[in-house]
Amino acid sequence: MPNIKSAKKREKQSIKRRARNIARKSAIKSSVKKVVDAIEKKDIAQAKELLKTVQAQLARAKSKRVLPANTADRKIGRLAKKVAAIEPTQ
Repeated sequence: MPNIKSAKKREKQSIKRRARNIARKSAIKSSVKKVVDAIEKKDIAQAKELLKTVQAQLARAKSKRVLPANTADRKIGRLAKKVAAIEPTQ
């Protein structure tokens, strides 16, 4: 337990941030699962719509440094590739 006032404040802040980061990561994981389910069902429209929201969430997490930049980009790329694979070729 910290004794110094500023250390107490930092501890409070870190607890809040940790909870926020965990919530963001959890929301991202849930959204990714929804996209994967839509891909498995071959629902192109829903997969594209959900992919947009996942991309926004990952970009936000990347900018807030919840996730490393390369990790967020890799996840976006892999999901986009899967969604593109179910689209009929012309």
